[in-house]
Amino acid sequence: MGHFDFAVIIDALPYLLGTGLVFTLKLTVMSTLLALVLGTILALMRLSSRRWVSALAGGYVNIFRALPLILIIFWFYFLVPYIVGWLTGAGAPVPVGGFTSALITFTLFEAAYFCEIMRAGIQSVPRGQFDAGYALGLNYFGVMRTIVLPQAFRNMTPVLLTQVIVLFQDTSLVYVLSLTDFLGAANIVAQRDGRLVEMFIFAAIVYFVISYVASRLVRRLQLRTAVVR
Repeated sequence: MGHFDFAVIIDALPYLLGTGLVFTLKLTVMSTLLALVLGTILALMRLSSRRWVSALAGGYVNIFRALPLILIIFWFYFLVPYIVGWLTGAGAPVPVGGFTSALITFTLFEAAYFCEIMRAGIQSVPRGQFDAGYALGLNYFGVMRTIVLPQAFRNMTPVLLTQVIVLFQDTSLVYVLSLTDFLGAANIVAQRDGRLVEMFIFAAIVYFVISYVASRLVRRLQLRTAVVR
């Protein structure tokens, strides 16, 4: 450690944080929002009384949860241009860019996990809440939108946020696609300056600090929610 050069890290901070970390956080936030919407829809499908609807959502969840994320990243990186070309009738692959491909991949993958979290949250709401909504004249979607889902989100917020932390860590896998996320930016600087130790130690510290602080905040939220109940 006597040869550890802090100046390399300091000089690279604008690039690491302004380019790499911004990319990682942007991908995390956008994937979370889109996956939350899709996951909620899938959860409602899994709870549907129509068996084919429930089976369709269940198949989606089981497939994505049974495959390694890095394999799905590779698949979609190469397949998405062909899918877009087919949907648009272009007759040829349509370049969508690395970020868009990664966003689609993480959205679809995380939706499978959010689906199960939301399904558990919905099932945690007492059946009497449904009956009360129907007694007020609300239909199924009205009960879900105004009564059940708000309670389910509150119940599952700590678990959802924990999954978001996992998603933040998993975004580092886009490094294999040569995208300039935080880990990719650290690798570029490390290869350029020949300072792999400094860059990867700094990257590990940043991931640890962000994940640890976020997990502590989730813990405090969990305790506060438990007190409210």
